[in-house]
Amino acid sequence: MSDAPLWTAAEAAKATAGLAQGDWTASGVSIDSRSLAPGDLFVALAGPNFDGHDFVAGALESGAAAAMVHQRPSGLPQNAPLLEVGDTLTALAALGKAARARSKATIVGITGSAGKTGTKEAMRACLGKIASCYANASSLNNHWGVPLSLSRFASDERYGVFEMGMNHAGEIAELTKMVRPHLAVITNIGIAHIEFFSSRAGIADAKAEIFQGLDGPKIAVLPRDCDYFDRLQTAARECGAKRILTFGRHSQSDIRLEDAALSAEGSLVTASALGRRIAYPLPLPGEHWVSNSLAVVAALVALEVDLETAVLGFAELKAMKGRGARKRIPLAAGGTLLMIDDSYNANPISVAAALAVLGRLEGGRRIAVLGDMLELGADASRYHRELADPIEEAGLDLVFTCGTEMAALQEALPEGLRGAHAASSAELAPQVAAALLPGDLVLVKGSLGSRMALIVDAIEGLAGPAADSAMGG
Repeated sequence: MSDAPLWTAAEAAKATAGLAQGDWTASGVSIDSRSLAPGDLFVALAGPNFDGHDFVAGALESGAAAAMVHQRPSGLPQNAPLLEVGDTLTALAALGKAARARSKATIVGITGSAGKTGTKEAMRACLGKIASCYANASSLNNHWGVPLSLSRFASDERYGVFEMGMNHAGEIAELTKMVRPHLAVITNIGIAHIEFFSSRAGIADAKAEIFQGLDGPKIAVLPRDCDYFDRLQTAARECGAKRILTFGRHSQSDIRLEDAALSAEGSLVTASALGRRIAYPLPLPGEHWVSNSLAVVAALVALEVDLETAVLGFAELKAMKGRGARKRIPLAAGGTLLMIDDSYNANPISVAAALAVLGRLEGGRRIAVLGDMLELGADASRYHRELADPIEEAGLDLVFTCGTEMAALQEALPEGLRGAHAASSAELAPQVAAALLPGDLVLVKGSLGSRMALIVDAIEGLAGPAADSAMGG
């Protein structure tokens, strides 16, 4: 990477059709004054519950190079470094598009009902073994997260990987036209957000919007095991995909799983990549991670990189906070318990996968603490109730639940598995904390709106005063 600034005042003004005040340069872009780094361009977005313009003065005092605003906040010095635009969200999108336009990098776009963030992180790690690779942070995959991620994209990166998400039809179409991926990956088609669709076919169509932005070589990577494969393949071809590669267990998969030795700590994967045998270890457990890795291998094959070198990136993967990170909690009363923090999000696919991972752990009681899976529509109760099957298959010892829909699951469980049920995570948290014992293995999972992080906090609060709760997972 060069030492050139990410944005000069003149470049940012040209990209946004704005008016720059001062001759500043920015090394990053931020929309949050709390996490802003010195040298960032602070973008004052206005939302329903906040207005970033209220934090401009503080951002500049914290070292922001400048602030992008669509109204000048009162009390600023006359010579404050600013970029005045018509609307900050529109201007952020323009900044992102300009960053994409100046880039000569190979761009990968990723979407799917589950596994987007994990696949993106694996793609970043593997392509990073070949050359410099940028990817959007965390789950910045929506109407402001994607343009923010693009705006941070340096012009001299060799690869760029961008995750795209949606709640409604048409959203990915807008995002992919900003990203303009050379290669687009769909991880799977599930029922996440089905509340806003008439069927899974509608979800498949919405995910297939990613192909509308295909650029350059126009490559699509598709899940061959998916029951909407033909629909996805047709959509890719109609959008001009010049090459389609598939992955999965299906006998006709281009990247075909031959074997996966699953354990509580990870997997050893053996696959056939267009007839070429490839084997690699995955340090993250679960069949869902095996599937994610096959999608990555398919992309690596399509990009014609050194496959043996690239797959070494898998070994560097670590579970992220809220997405399967494990923490060993030393208890104040003695002994320890193991917590799997998967509290960031949930849908039927991801919950079943997490339950299977918990079931492979050995030690004390295997306990699941589950919150509502949101946006599942009229059949939400059924989807929650059907989790009883993967719970039985995992051989769990106890299940705690919270939320309106999870009551259906609690009722479907055998009496001996029922821990407690509460209307909210705040009400359930003390009951969970009081029930835990040394040696317990505890999974916490639910949709973000279920606020399962409160239960994570309560479990961490059981630690003794000298506890070091950090543990890889």
